[in-house]
Amino acid sequence: MSKPHAFPALELFVVATAGRNMTRPAYVAVLTGVAMMVLLTVDPAYEAAHHWVDAVLWACLAFFLFEWVVRLQYASKADRLWTYALSGRGLLDGFSAAAIPLALVLGANPKSAWLLGIFWMFKVVPGIPGLRQLRRVLVQESGPLLSVLVIFLMVLFLASVAMYFLERDAQPAGFGSVPAALWWAVATLTTTGYGDVVPITPLGRLVAGLVMICGIGVFGLWAGILATGFAAETRRDNFLKTWESVSKVPFFASLGPAAIADVTHMLRTMDLPARTMIIRKGQQGDCMYFIAAGEVEVDLPGKKVTLGDGAFFGEMALLGNNLRSANITTTRVSRLLVLDLVDFRLLMARHPDLAETIDAEAKRRELENK
Repeated sequence: MSKPHAFPALELFVVATAGRNMTRPAYVAVLTGVAMMVLLTVDPAYEAAHHWVDAVLWACLAFFLFEWVVRLQYASKADRLWTYALSGRGLLDGFSAAAIPLALVLGANPKSAWLLGIFWMFKVVPGIPGLRQLRRVLVQESGPLLSVLVIFLMVLFLASVAMYFLERDAQPAGFGSVPAALWWAVATLTTTGYGDVVPITPLGRLVAGLVMICGIGVFGLWAGILATGFAAETRRDNFLKTWESVSKVPFFASLGPAAIADVTHMLRTMDLPARTMIIRKGQQGDCMYFIAAGEVEVDLPGKKVTLGDGAFFGEMALLGNNLRSANITTTRVSRLLVLDLVDFRLLMARHPDLAETIDAEAKRRELENK
């Protein structure tokens, strides 16, 4: 029998910290530490509250040191000490905990040493939603992205050479060499336009206009490629999520993989908390629902009916072109699969066996409700 812990909350916190995931206290420490680091650079604010700023910074550093030690200890118990210590997360944890004290020991200026706390921000990167999706998009779209990058570099170099040729005599200080003209080309092609160096010859201005247009086009291509990639990844993730939910619904158990894929394209998932009204009595019905996980309560005249995993509802209004006949509310957190009216009719046409099942259930419920 395991020995009970005197501080169960602390034990839970230690276990959560050892899991390498960012905990809420870790997010607070990062946010607070970075804020104090910024105040450190504002002399009036730091002079007015330097004791508080220093205390908070040391507290944040102590937290990250504690976090690192806990993870090292748990990794050692699992015989994965060096695996963790040499991983990206382990190196970042170690740097976050040890870099500032080491810099102070080596005699660095305290304000400069505390600026190393900027690396604390990188601890939240693994927890950023969609980061894996972004990585997949960059990998899958690497070819088009690199092609646009090559075009960008070509235009950049050609613009630099052209401006050097056209403007070097008129403005030797700004365009006296290709590297000097390259600064103007970067600022112009990225549509930044600092205005510190501008062409004054007619041909130079013409080239500048073309470079500006090219800059808009290049960045538009990059944005379009990334947007298309993200849209495709989102559709893929939604398809996989819906497929998993559909495969768990007994109603679709008789379908083969091809048919399930067909149905999956028609359905959309809806995650709802408890006590959420899904259907209100008297509304026009425009979709039906399948319960992938969870439970709903149907408020019928004189009684209430509970429907659980695998059940469906909302079909009666679609079959009879009638209004909703009852209020339906979730009783706990639920995941629903929604089938819109147009897709409902398409599903009935493609899969007559499902149509018969839905029609039979609708008639049975209609008789029960009378």
